[in-house]
Amino acid sequence: MNRREFITLLGGAAAAWPLAAGAQQPSSTVRRIGFLSPGVARTMAVRGLVEAFRQGLKEYGWVEGQNISVEYRFAEGKEEALAGIAAALVQSRLDVIVADGTAAIQAAKNVTQTVPIVMAVSNDPVGTGLVASLNRPGGNITGLSILTGELVSKWLQLLTEIVPGLARVAVLSNPLNPSSAPLLEQTKAAAQSLGVEIHVAEVQGPDRFESAFAAIKAARAGALIVLPDGMLYSQHPRIVTFSAASHLPALFGQKEVVEAGGLIAYGPNIPASFRRSAAYVDKILQGAKPADLPVEQPTIFELVVNLETARAIGLTIPASILLRADEVIE
Repeated sequence: MNRREFITLLGGAAAAWPLAAGAQQPSSTVRRIGFLSPGVARTMAVRGLVEAFRQGLKEYGWVEGQNISVEYRFAEGKEEALAGIAAALVQSRLDVIVADGTAAIQAAKNVTQTVPIVMAVSNDPVGTGLVASLNRPGGNITGLSILTGELVSKWLQLLTEIVPGLARVAVLSNPLNPSSAPLLEQTKAAAQSLGVEIHVAEVQGPDRFESAFAAIKAARAGALIVLPDGMLYSQHPRIVTFSAASHLPALFGQKEVVEAGGLIAYGPNIPASFRRSAAYVDKILQGAKPADLPVEQPTIFELVVNLETARAIGLTIPASILLRADEVIE
């Protein structure tokens, strides 16, 4: 049930996303956009983010096959491939690049200091050196930050509320993502203040999950946090299946994962961030400079709980959590 409705401001080695059937052929006036993501192109998660971006473009009058052409490139979960994909993408003489997540943004930044780059989502653009500041990003990068680092304490606190006597939390992380290391440090600091032990399980690609899952089981963790990452997000059905089979309470940063069977999520609306990134694309295509466009931050965060999943793993969600939830899935 929805508790509050809101609008949030702010989600081979490469695969091309086909244009919709019947789309017109680009004319000489078509503007060229690159879309760079570490995700797996054909997963529902990534398709949803792409569709949100497309809808945002339409709101500003930009339609693929008519006045814009979008070059979609995906690393298929192999973030180490982003550098080569970004380099090839830049050769397409683009007007702007939209990048999904810190790893993709960094890869694009490494190959061009002139083509404008719009961050669809970023975890800590200042801390990771992507921009000079939120108000004055400088350089050729701007866009949206989801401020993940500030959510870590909240995630751990939520888990301690729903798991009685929680002593150890597993954290699933992709070490190839530049934002993972600082997020892990923040997680460890927050855990120490709460008297909780952290066990880190690393996964670097879609073929590395089984070893990570085995490490989580061996650690006998009482709960799981999945750090935000494009590759991990695109693989969330596997993570949800594992946590359910292990009766392991898992917390995610995206409500879409909870709608797909995850237990609990707290964070900004990621599809809304991708949709909002189209506003930056529009401004840049109209002549604005990325250095002059402040980075936006989320103002509203969603707490979503899946009671069906809770019952399946034998967990009772406290009434205090349910009363605070924006959405409870029965």
